[in-house]
Amino acid sequence: MSETSLALPRVIAHRGLSAHAPENTLAAVRAAHTAGCRWVELDVQQLGDGTPVIWHDAGVRRCSNGRGKLRHLDLAQAHQLDVGSWFSPAFRHERMATLDEMLALIVECDMGLNLELKISYRHSPAALAKAVVPRLLAALPPSRLLVSSFDRDALRTARDIETDPHRLRLGLLYDKLPKGWRADAENLLAYSIHLDWRKLKPAGASAVRDAGLRLLCYTANNPAVFRPCWAWGVDAVISDDPTCFTNALS
Repeated sequence: MSETSLALPRVIAHRGLSAHAPENTLAAVRAAHTAGCRWVELDVQQLGDGTPVIWHDAGVRRCSNGRGKLRHLDLAQAHQLDVGSWFSPAFRHERMATLDEMLALIVECDMGLNLELKISYRHSPAALAKAVVPRLLAALPPSRLLVSSFDRDALRTARDIETDPHRLRLGLLYDKLPKGWRADAENLLAYSIHLDWRKLKPAGASAVRDAGLRLLCYTANNPAVFRPCWAWGVDAVISDDPTCFTNALS
């Protein structure tokens, strides 16, 4: 495989191995690696001081012992939070991971990364992409990197940073396939379409594949129920517990 050919697996760990460890943490990625996962899907946002961190929500209440919005925290304040105990006492004192810390772990584990540029209220899509994309390009080869987002401005800035679609692959995230998806894909030189598997239709899946795009589905956790989607042309599934799919596909 060449340095620029994407080594996309059939199953990707959603927010790390989030069925067995607190989501979007170093512990969740270590758990995914231990379980044999080759790729993880994670979310990135910026703190109020501009630091990119691995986090999903606009606030910290659901997945930490703190409260408030991410944009109101600096790195020192964010690192005071316990982001593991909410999941299990076994993960007490787990800390919010910066993007740099997470990339170091991904490199150490020789894993692939699907990173979602997550845009919350009053966060700048362009600022996030400018803070994140150069770090990604410096840390990971094109064969182990896919950047996705629901936000077109974030993806446009990412494409402006790296214009070669073979060096930076972009994924368009949708709830369900909208009318304008082809134009979005052409404008961004996109690599893939990412859809909620529960809203996927055979005709839509066929259209995506006919357009020469890869099709990823989130977030499926029941291999038996998901099984018909493989026949429709789905390339990869994003799952909280990839091991159940690995066993079903073996």
